[in-house]
Amino acid sequence: MTRRRERRIAVALIDDHELVRHAVRSVFEAAPDFVVVAEAASAESALEFVPTSSPDVVLLDIGLPGMTGVELVRELAPRLGVGKIVMLTASGSEDDVLRAMRYGAVGYLTKDLGPEALRRSIRGVVAGDLPMSRFMAARLVQRLMKATGGADEGLNSLSDREREVLALIADGMTNRQIANRLVVSPRTAEAHVRKILRKLGVKNRTEAARYLAAPGRTLSAAAGAPKQ
Repeated sequence: MTRRRERRIAVALIDDHELVRHAVRSVFEAAPDFVVVAEAASAESALEFVPTSSPDVVLLDIGLPGMTGVELVRELAPRLGVGKIVMLTASGSEDDVLRAMRYGAVGYLTKDLGPEALRRSIRGVVAGDLPMSRFMAARLVQRLMKATGGADEGLNSLSDREREVLALIADGMTNRQIANRLVVSPRTAEAHVRKILRKLGVKNRTEAARYLAAPGRTLSAAAGAPKQ
C-alpha cells in the first residue's frame, strides 16, 4: 500500500540579494517537508506574485530597496492572513522589529542561523510558535522593562512566574521548551500559558507577543506589584 505523502510547507522568499535567496532556498530544498513556491527581489514584485503563490510562511528581509521590508509587512500581511510573515535579516533595530510585529509579522530571525535551526523555526511557525532570535528577544525585553508608562491591567494581573512564562513566549519557546527551562511539567507550562492568554484577553501566543510589543508596556514590576 502506498503511503500518503504529507503536505509540504510552502515558503516564499523576499530578499534583494540573489545569493542570499539561493542559499536560503537550498536550505529548504534539502528537506523533504518544504517547498519554495515564490521568490521576489523587491516589494513591488512581492506584492504582485507572493499572495497568489499561497505560501504558508514568508521570509522577508528588512533592508529592501525602495519600500522597506517593514513597510511591506503592512501591505502584505492583510493579503496573506494571520501568522505568516517572518523577518529574516542580518541586523535590525528594536524599532523595526516592533513595527513589523505590529503590522503583522510573527517573528524575527537572523541570517546566521544554521540550516536545521532555520527549518525548525519555520516548522514552529506553522505549528503556531513565535520565532525570535534569542539576542533580539533579550534586547526587546530589556527595552520593554525600561519603558515608562501607566499601569497596565493585563500585565499587572500576572504573577511573577506568569511574567517569566510570557517572556519565554516572546522568545518563541514552545510549551515543552518552557517546561524544560522552568523545570516544570508540560501540563503546568500549558496551564500557565492558558492563564496568561486569559488574563491578557488574547486568543493565542502570537497575539500575546504583540500585546507585549505595544508601546508603553513593560514586564517590570514598576507599574504595579505582581499578583501571586
